[in-house]
Amino acid sequence: MAKRISYLYVAMAVLLWSPTAAVGKLLLRNLNNLQFLFFASLIATASLFVIVLFQKKLPVIREYGPGDYWRFAYMGFIGVFLYYVLFFAGLALVPAQEAFIVNYTWPVWLVILAMPILKEEFNHRKLAAILLGFMGVYVVVTRGSPFSPSITDLEGNLLALAGAVSYGIFSALDKKHNYERLTSTMFYYAFAFLYVSVSVLLFSEIPSLSLYELASLAYFGIFACGLAFVFWFLALKHGDTARMSNIVFLTPFLSLIPIYFLVGERILPSSVIGLVLIVAGIVIQSRGKK
Repeated sequence: MAKRISYLYVAMAVLLWSPTAAVGKLLLRNLNNLQFLFFASLIATASLFVIVLFQKKLPVIREYGPGDYWRFAYMGFIGVFLYYVLFFAGLALVPAQEAFIVNYTWPVWLVILAMPILKEEFNHRKLAAILLGFMGVYVVVTRGSPFSPSITDLEGNLLALAGAVSYGIFSALDKKHNYERLTSTMFYYAFAFLYVSVSVLLFSEIPSLSLYELASLAYFGIFACGLAFVFWFLALKHGDTARMSNIVFLTPFLSLIPIYFLVGERILPSSVIGLVLIVAGIVIQSRGKK
């Protein structure tokens, strides 16, 4: 029974994460990356706090000390604030499918960065993941012309790639410190909200929102940043980690569906091929783990 319900949990997480690129692309037509993150992080923090209360996790918070909050502060900066600022900036400049796929190389960067941060050993599986990941990115950004490349959106792709590097660093640090997942995620978003609030006041402004924008931001903050993580943590708790992780790799493939129907982008064969290469590398690397 536990195994069956784990598949339900991971399926819910995947379904909630899949529309994020499409919803983000639509919101960035009227909001800049700082304004988007301001509202998204505020709603995410509030929704995660409600979930923490509902799951009776307050005793976990009481055990945290000053050193823990220092880690939450810099990890929230790297893994939420910097990551989303870079990713949203890239998403605003390039097609959603392109930005999302390039950004999905963060597990490849985790493989690379885990060696200096976590002292993990290098092996042939990691080499395969790295090579296939970079091949996939190259196919995506050259849009199917790898032998006569013409990268027209270099800035946007570099921003999305920088976001992936940022999240790779965060993931390695998160693995190193191994905090309780739900409460730590709430603090990461809370600190990110502090950083983006200052940034908005200095470099932008707090805009008025339409009902559509408010509903989209509510989806992003409550479901994609809140409930999706809860389902993911429950899937890991009740199911096999390797199997659950492999199912999550369906997310970028499913994300192409709302990108096509909601944003109206034509899905390029090069995007699918590049995504297959990236995910294949990740799966090959992860098969060596228990």
